[in-house]
Amino acid sequence: MASHPSRRLSPQVSEETATRRPSPSDSAGSERHGLRPPATLDPHGLLVLSQALFSCAEQSEIVRLAMRHVSALGPYYAEAGYLSTNDGLSRVPDHDTGAPTVDDAGMMELGEADGSVSSPERSWNWAFGLREAGGLLGYIVVSSPSEPDERGDFLLATLVGLTSAALSLTVMRTPRPDNAAELDRLRTERDTALRQLDAVRSELHRQKTVHETLARVAARGGGEDAITQALYELTGLSALIEDRFGNLRSWAGPDRPVPYPVRSSTSQEEMLSQVAREAGPVRIKDRLIALARPRGDILGVLAIEDPGSTADEHTMFALDHAQRSLAQELVHMRELTEVEMQLRRQLIDDLLEGTDETSAYARAEAVGHDLRRPHYVVVVHWPGTAANNVFARAVQQATATAATRPLITRRGDRMVVLTEARPDDDAVHSAVAHELGTPGGAIGVSTRCDSPDGIPRCYQEALRALEVRQNSRERSGTTFFDDLGLYRILGPGNDLGELEGFVQEWLGQLIDYDAEHESELVETLSRYFDCGGNYDDAAAALSVHRSTLRYRLQRIREISDRDLTDVDTRLNLQVATRVWKIILGGRH
Repeated sequence: MASHPSRRLSPQVSEETATRRPSPSDSAGSERHGLRPPATLDPHGLLVLSQALFSCAEQSEIVRLAMRHVSALGPYYAEAGYLSTNDGLSRVPDHDTGAPTVDDAGMMELGEADGSVSSPERSWNWAFGLREAGGLLGYIVVSSPSEPDERGDFLLATLVGLTSAALSLTVMRTPRPDNAAELDRLRTERDTALRQLDAVRSELHRQKTVHETLARVAARGGGEDAITQALYELTGLSALIEDRFGNLRSWAGPDRPVPYPVRSSTSQEEMLSQVAREAGPVRIKDRLIALARPRGDILGVLAIEDPGSTADEHTMFALDHAQRSLAQELVHMRELTEVEMQLRRQLIDDLLEGTDETSAYARAEAVGHDLRRPHYVVVVHWPGTAANNVFARAVQQATATAATRPLITRRGDRMVVLTEARPDDDAVHSAVAHELGTPGGAIGVSTRCDSPDGIPRCYQEALRALEVRQNSRERSGTTFFDDLGLYRILGPGNDLGELEGFVQEWLGQLIDYDAEHESELVETLSRYFDCGGNYDDAAAALSVHRSTLRYRLQRIREISDRDLTDVDTRLNLQVATRVWKIILGGRH
């Protein structure tokens, strides 16, 4: 495993401390100078083991020491050990080993090569050859519940290399002509193994620093600012978090751009697609970028600024693990938001239907809403637009204030909002129209509500105001219940039978005539009154010629036998047409 010590190690550990081996004088003064204990610098005990292996004179003892250390490297078990003899392979007895699980005859079939051996106990079993330049010295058979990862491969290979070198050293003690050259070779192999072990130890220490730092962030409640600050301290490079739309959410480190540049939606989507195609962080210009997408959905973007291209393996490791912490944080935030939204929807639904006042105050306080302030009910309907998340977000943004968020819910194809702020004329309508890209919607607003028990009444007022708006000549816009005038007494609380009787009394003959002849005399009379008796405006509203309007009005006089010039008659006819259109829905 190649490793390059980072120049941006944690402030507590310098590069020199992370790479050099301890000397006897260091050991003697470690307590006095505050050096780390050997267990911290040698987490797997391979340095200590190497000293024991190379000081041992017996080959069987060397193999036994190596077998006993296998389990210290991970979820591994030493099944058997062998030494090569003139007669083949001889099993090394070990008092820690239970009943034999490896077939000795099967070991001979390996032909001095490394390979898999059968064992009923575990799924992965491998015979590691112990070798010197002259050939095979023996085997160590290791098993595990699963195949080792890259790190496990390296640790096991290091153990086998140290054991082989120690066995070779015992062979060299027998006088041979090339004893000096072989001893030099073994020393070189030992030094190489120790250097590799130093590199692994340094890398493990850096990884441990990353894990511990991000674990502390999570234990203290996490948060996006804490994650970017931790990443900046681990790498020495400015760290930042954006939402999936490219808006900056957090920055740690120097050189923060002000104002922060905003990419176009097209450029943002192209960047997300490019990073999403790779398994880990991706370099784009001067940034290393990783995506927080724990369940497939992109929740955020984590990046570090690296204009000098100084990032190394340690930097990539820290960025990758910080991304995982960010993903967990964003998932937690999303879940909390969804729970809060559900509680807020349930609260407003109950308030619209009528609920206990004491309970309403407590539930509202739990979701951060103050029901003790005056409120207004707003009902929004946009024909042709489903009550989806886009519609809901547009309404919520348009009705929110700097201090509070409104309560909002769906009722059929309408959005119902409970807000502290009374909408300012057509400001809400204009904002929603801008978000949805169409002005064809209508909004009804109630009178002021001073307590939760009045919210159902205000909801009916907002519905009445919306209905009047949608049945008026100008169907889009905002209507306030305060401004309804006569229509306030034509609400759903009045007796429908009496209203129908009133309409039948004043318009019955015209309604019957329209039904029989498929004409529009009642609609003509309604538009005529809406236009204040102005012939030109009424003709334009009906899309007919002025003479056609005169003819229809004359037929109305004849069929109804009413004098349209009489003040009381005109008032009753106008009220009747309003009730016919708004309350009865224009039905005959």
